[in-house]
Amino acid sequence: MANVTFIPAKHKIGNNVSGDEVPKLRVAAYCRVSTDSDEQETSYDAQVSHYTEYIQQNPQWTLAGIFADDGISGTNTKKRDEFNRMIDECMAGNIDMIITKSISRFARNTLDCLQYIRLLKDKNITVYFEKESINTMDAKGEVLITIMASLAQQESQSLSQNVKLGLQYRYQQGKVTVNCNRFLGYTKGDDGKLVIDPEQSEVVKRIYREYLEGSSMDRISAGLEADGILTGAGKEKWHTSTINKILRNEKYMGDALLQKTYTTDFLTKKRIKNNGTVPQYYVEDDHEAIIPKEIFMQVQAELVRRRKVHTGPNGQKRIYSGNNCFSQIIVCGQCGELYRRVHWNNHGCKSIVWRCISRLEPSRAAMNCTSRTIKEDLLQEVTVKAFNRIFTDSDVFLRQMQENIAKAIMAADTMSPDGIQARLDELQKELIRKANSKQDYDAIADEIFTLREQKSQAEADTRSREETRKRIDELQKFIAAQPNKLTEFDETLVKRLIQKVTIYEDKFIVEFKSGVTVDVNE
Repeated sequence: MANVTFIPAKHKIGNNVSGDEVPKLRVAAYCRVSTDSDEQETSYDAQVSHYTEYIQQNPQWTLAGIFADDGISGTNTKKRDEFNRMIDECMAGNIDMIITKSISRFARNTLDCLQYIRLLKDKNITVYFEKESINTMDAKGEVLITIMASLAQQESQSLSQNVKLGLQYRYQQGKVTVNCNRFLGYTKGDDGKLVIDPEQSEVVKRIYREYLEGSSMDRISAGLEADGILTGAGKEKWHTSTINKILRNEKYMGDALLQKTYTTDFLTKKRIKNNGTVPQYYVEDDHEAIIPKEIFMQVQAELVRRRKVHTGPNGQKRIYSGNNCFSQIIVCGQCGELYRRVHWNNHGCKSIVWRCISRLEPSRAAMNCTSRTIKEDLLQEVTVKAFNRIFTDSDVFLRQMQENIAKAIMAADTMSPDGIQARLDELQKELIRKANSKQDYDAIADEIFTLREQKSQAEADTRSREETRKRIDELQKFIAAQPNKLTEFDETLVKRLIQKVTIYEDKFIVEFKSGVTVDVNE
């Protein structure tokens, strides 16, 4: 049998591997509280004080620092600045041991907990969990940590679920919670309700007004920047996406759509847009409106108009964005495609013309279109002639408009939106009752979805009829108030009253929003 010589292990402390004298352990403490409430603030201060005194009282230890994250979630270490700084100090060889209150303070994510413990263990750095009395250098330490970390993660998941249920209950009660730090136009009152900020609300009104007057989002952004007006986040730069969000936000008319986004994973805290995956709640007249509902709806219609999808004769869909009064309304009588605005430079002579898209993009055209190119000046003259034709033969056109009003009334849907809403209110109560008692509610949910579609259609039909009657009434008043013929082009009148202009080889057909059509020859 071979001789075996026992060589004892050298005493090694932390990252220190040499020296005759045993150095003191460089001990750091990690503290964290979960929220920023007053009670937790006291806990946070107490932890810092406790570990400072605790480490300094041990003669074999020297304080390597107190690392503390205040009000940060423990489920993910990415946003814990002090935790990450502590790990960096460990990797740099400046810490030998870490003391923390419990595993849940260190991490509620099992994977993160084990990952960092093993990383530190490779560097001979001990982590001591005071509550569980676990030392990561013990043989059984990692097994216990795995079990305890899993329990901590489960606790965090349960807590997250409770928070979700609490939010859902608030949504059901119609309680609106909005972060006003970046919300232009509103601040939060003592009762937590949205309160109008007088100065910022004028900016919101300006955005809506300029958009309805024909300004593009780019022009609005440039104007706000030129005037030195800050965004809701306090930034000098205005992006068109910011303007777009403001124009589409229902909160400016006093309503609130709740649960627009939701959290997909309690660990990563990732939030995504809610496209029907989880329920949403719409609260009407929740707070004081900055923008009247009628103006808000006009803006939504204008947003649709400027991004209108035109389907050509070949079924091809095109989107043309533009705020010119003729955008989306000039149609080719030969092929049915839209006309597009084009800047011409013919031998140094600049002009603006309108040309059929089939001629501009012949490779995508359904047919070989030979429609004529129209100068913008001529289009303006045509619309002036159309208005003057109505003034000249006002009796004929007024009689036609009265007939159109009668048709709109006869087309009224028998199922009113109010009647549908009454049934929806009943079903909502039943749905909440069954959901809270964990009963099957699929049949109720299906009926709710069907009724919502019916209500949307009924509301659309009602708005369409009201819009028709409004346009007819508007044109009637305009005719009555106009003593003389128009002498010059009016862009605002075109946007307000004209629906479509169809171009033929020998004539133009101007269709008004009231349903009246006028033939105009050159």
